[in-house]
Amino acid sequence: MSQPIELPRWIDLGVLPVFNVALALLVSGVVVWLAGLDPVQVLMQLVKGAFGSRAGVSYTLYYATTFVFTGLAVAVAFHGGLFNIGGEGQAMMGGLGAALVALAWAGALPAWILLPLMVAAAMLFGLAWAAVPAALQAYRGSHVVITTIMFNFIASALLGYLLVDVLKEPGSMSLETRAFGPNAVMPGMHTVLATLGVEWPRTPLNLSVLLAGAACVAVWLVLWRARAGYALRATGFAPEAARYGGIAPQRQVMLSMALSGALAGLVGINEIAGVHNRLLPDFTSGAGFTGIAVCLIGRNHPVGIMLASLLFGALYQGGAELAFEVPGFSRDMVYTLQGLIVLFAGAMATVAVPLFARLHGVWSGRARAAPAAG
Repeated sequence: MSQPIELPRWIDLGVLPVFNVALALLVSGVVVWLAGLDPVQVLMQLVKGAFGSRAGVSYTLYYATTFVFTGLAVAVAFHGGLFNIGGEGQAMMGGLGAALVALAWAGALPAWILLPLMVAAAMLFGLAWAAVPAALQAYRGSHVVITTIMFNFIASALLGYLLVDVLKEPGSMSLETRAFGPNAVMPGMHTVLATLGVEWPRTPLNLSVLLAGAACVAVWLVLWRARAGYALRATGFAPEAARYGGIAPQRQVMLSMALSGALAGLVGINEIAGVHNRLLPDFTSGAGFTGIAVCLIGRNHPVGIMLASLLFGALYQGGAELAFEVPGFSRDMVYTLQGLIVLFAGAMATVAVPLFARLHGVWSGRARAAPAAG
């Protein structure tokens, strides 16, 4: 069995992801060229659609906000030695929790009380949905990958049942609840900036983007600056050594999955409270699975996850613009570009590791030889 190759952190977290993304863009350019289109025009339009206007930037940040939550959820579980594929279901339950609070108290509580309660409920429902697979893994040996996948289907079925038979707005043919009301709306960034005298276009971007930034800081503090985070990472890296050191693995499994589920549940705030103002059946739109790619590209670190989320936000927004602006560029080709990014920057993230290890070895050898020769 080959031994894992250790790279300096500046290569592992900085150079390698950039190289993988560049390689993915190069291959994407070849695919676009084979389809009879100009790769440079497509790339420029992609960047322009994502960052070329205030509205484009807002939509990119809106998509990135959701991916930050799901990417962090996967990363926290991964540091605990677990592969949480249940972010989709946990996000659905987070939206359900936020919706139940809004439906119950939107007419009775002011926004400054109601919105924090919705955030807490979203985190609690996501946490609770992740706690069951965690307990099955910790105390019964059930594999968390299998249970979290199955819980995605259960969450979808449960949400569908509630929207059909319990929560659906009376007299409506749509599978959705009634509107929550203005007190349950996460303020949009255009509204916030308007109070500061800054004119900004009306887009889905809302204050959840600040919540995503706070989540990144909180995850970094917990994992790398707190004793609980050290115990969690120790269990994920070497469970038997952690057990020998007095750390209970079962407790760390429960902790990592609980934090992971709570982070995934925050997707409901960005979508339900920030945009739709009502509960819908498919508001997650695959964000839980995209979070896996975001985590892989971001190398399981909050800073990397923020950058990877921006990348995917740009792909979603710029891809939508491409489908409208470039003749012959279909939505299916947008999905192809996104898939190539995931393939090279996610699934094949370590393919170039031996190359960079050799280059670093040559560079280090020359750097050591230069002083000796002088």
